[in-house]
Amino acid sequence: MRLYSLSVLYKGDPKVHLLKAAYDVSTFNFFQRSSVQEFMTFTSQLIAERSALGSRASVKEQEYLCHVYVRNDGLAGVVIADNEYPQRVCFTLLDKVLDEFSRQVSKMDWPSGSPTTISYSALDGYLSKYQNPRDADPMTRVQAELDETKIILHNTMESLLERGEKLDDLVSKSEVLGAQSKAFYKTARKQNSCCEIM
Repeated sequence: MRLYSLSVLYKGDPKVHLLKAAYDVSTFNFFQRSSVQEFMTFTSQLIAERSALGSRASVKEQEYLCHVYVRNDGLAGVVIADNEYPQRVCFTLLDKVLDEFSRQVSKMDWPSGSPTTISYSALDGYLSKYQNPRDADPMTRVQAELDETKIILHNTMESLLERGEKLDDLVSKSEVLGAQSKAFYKTARKQNSCCEIM
């Protein structure tokens, strides 16, 4: 999972222009990096230009996904990531960046701003921090921990049965299961055994 660019743009009338951007082109060939970066800027501007005010969208381009959020005030953010990067985390990042940007940079500077005139330095830090969505986003971390818990519980049940105990014995000794449930279990086991023989 990887993020390649994070851009803040202004969707004016009639064009979109770049206010600030951060790039991670380290995985590309050294001689291609400047071209890749230019292409990411072009793509970000094009997607923001073609997106309506107040909209969020994800656009697939080869093995990349471009996530765009255009606010009603014309401020827009674009994240370019690989296909594996979680979409929800991208939009969380865009919300956070655009909110912070709008608090730190005067709205009067947006229509005439450019990367050289806008004073906002947090994009590189966000791009770096969000490379691992699990570290950057609490919901992703919780989901990963839940997935690990499922795996641990599954392994615990398997290891319990490997210690010489059989599930059949546990069922027959159980005080929680009624006679009807035990009979159902035995019938199901017999049917499964017959199916395995065939």
